[in-house]
Amino acid sequence: MFSKACEYGIRATIHISHQSHNGNRVSLKDIAKAIDSPVAFTAKILQSLAKNNVVTSTKGSTGGYEIIENNLNKITLLHVVKAIDGDKIYSGCGLGLNTCNAHKPCPMHDQFKAIRDELKMMLETTSIKELTNGLPQGMSFLKR
Repeated sequence: MFSKACEYGIRATIHISHQSHNGNRVSLKDIAKAIDSPVAFTAKILQSLAKNNVVTSTKGSTGGYEIIENNLNKITLLHVVKAIDGDKIYSGCGLGLNTCNAHKPCPMHDQFKAIRDELKMMLETTSIKELTNGLPQGMSFLKR
């Protein structure tokens, strides 16, 4: 449902959130290793997340990525998805047709619209902090 970049973006944001909650900034290489993603690909994802104010980037020897504690409750999955994939997940056709809409629906339009609406609600109401709190103590990310 999400692009590969978006999946990595969600995983990276959860990892950064967990580290930030513990008072740590985390380096690009550490994030890439934790989410099992190539460093260059992770860098592009983090650039989008920083540009969209999901994460904060600090340069220098003590730099890295973090999420300000006050923002952990404010940042939702919607922010991450929007930063990486944009809004297309809420308007695309389930069959991939360009002309599908309420006036000219495809055979799956009504069912797929209900799923999209539910997904949007979940993304809007799920905070990064909520996801971070669900992780076992000491584990920033669970690899497959």
